Amino acid sequence: MTRSEALFTRAVECIPGGVNSPVRAFGAIGEPPRFIEKADGAYIYDADGNAYIDFIGSWGPMILGHNHPKVLESVLEAAKSGLSFGAATEREVIMAELICQIVPSIEMVRMVNSGTEAVMSAVRTARGYTGRNKIVKFMGCYHGHSDAMLVKAGSGVMAQGIPDSAGVPSGCTEDTLSAVYNDLESVEALFRAHPDEIAAVIVEPVGANMGVVPPKKGFLEGLRSLCTEYGALLIFDEVITGFRLALDGAQGYFGIRPDLTTFGKIIGGGMPVGAYGGRREIMSMVAPAGPVYQAGTLSGNPVAMAAGITQLTILKESPELYQKLNEIGDWFYSEIEKILEEAGAGCRVNHIGSLGCVFFTQEPVVNYASAKTADVGRYREYFKYMLNHGIYLAPAQFEAMFLSAAHTKADLENTLDVIQAYARKHK
Repeated sequence: MTRSEALFTRAVECIPGGVNSPVRAFGAIGEPPRFIEKADGAYIYDADGNAYIDFIGSWGPMILGHNHPKVLESVLEAAKSGLSFGAATEREVIMAELICQIVPSIEMVRMVNSGTEAVMSAVRTARGYTGRNKIVKFMGCYHGHSDAMLVKAGSGVMAQGIPDSAGVPSGCTEDTLSAVYNDLESVEALFRAHPDEIAAVIVEPVGANMGVVPPKKGFLEGLRSLCTEYGALLIFDEVITGFRLALDGAQGYFGIRPDLTTFGKIIGGGMPVGAYGGRREIMSMVAPAGPVYQAGTLSGNPVAMAAGITQLTILKESPELYQKLNEIGDWFYSEIEKILEEAGAGCRVNHIGSLGCVFFTQEPVVNYASAKTADVGRYREYFKYMLNHGIYLAPAQFEAMFLSAAHTKADLENTLDVIQAYARKHK
């Protein structure tokens, strides 16, 4: 028995499913997860001493790679002064100023502890600001595990075949309306049916929790126009794309200005943190400035703020990083597609910038329904082969691959060699 197997045997006795988040489970793969002990640069190392080229990057935030020396130094220095105060700190102010400087749509921002909390709070703020109750979300987009968002969700829910969740009363989701990603008509139909009831449309500007599904030309622009026409707010969930697709996120990349934006752990250098922000008049509704209540003892944690300030500052001062990362992403994912096409593997490779996904389907993947045509059995086979040859991918078909600045050309070429060997073996 390997050490990972032994740890999993212990874990299932005291942790539901043996993991603290379903996306870490290897249930869709049919074997115990690898327990990770350390990470550095583009590599992670498991409890048995195996090294892997990592394409998860803690689900996105490690855009500079693991254990970046400047981020690590800032964390160690901040920790010397205390881990948590439950009181205001200068670092919270610096972080808020930095985000407002970088993202033009954000005039005020509130720190929270996770992407889930950020979305939950942004939705509440939208409802408080508009005086309306209904929210439009898209099938296959994942916005955290708050009750109202667990309707046709993506990510781990999609991988496990759970369309919603037990324990969520129907009353919690009765004001959540589901639309089809990349289909403006489905959104417009909801607005026509509920012209004065929709508080907000929330969207991943690039779908990244049903695999990677970029927006069709005009889709995001259309959402902006519909929200403006009907007096609803447009919320961009940039937990995945924020500070990754571009310095100012997907909204900068596509040139669309949302009313509210949510962020996740990328603003904490991978530490537990999140944030939501937007126009001053909307964010002024948030307590104690306004009547929309939201609080958190650990919000703006000083150690997490130190890590985030350092990472965002590095990104801000390195504009060439995004051009290089997006260019190498275009090359890398195109090479994967070429290899699999030549082998007749019947795959689709969706990508945008440093985000990508291999779908085991011959159908173009543009929304939740087409993503579901992917053969999860074939992905399981692919994942196992890659893992056993030192490549760490998401243990489920419907997740993204993430490149980082720490991935070298040699790392990516080695990965392509493994994919080539897989393709020959399964031709």
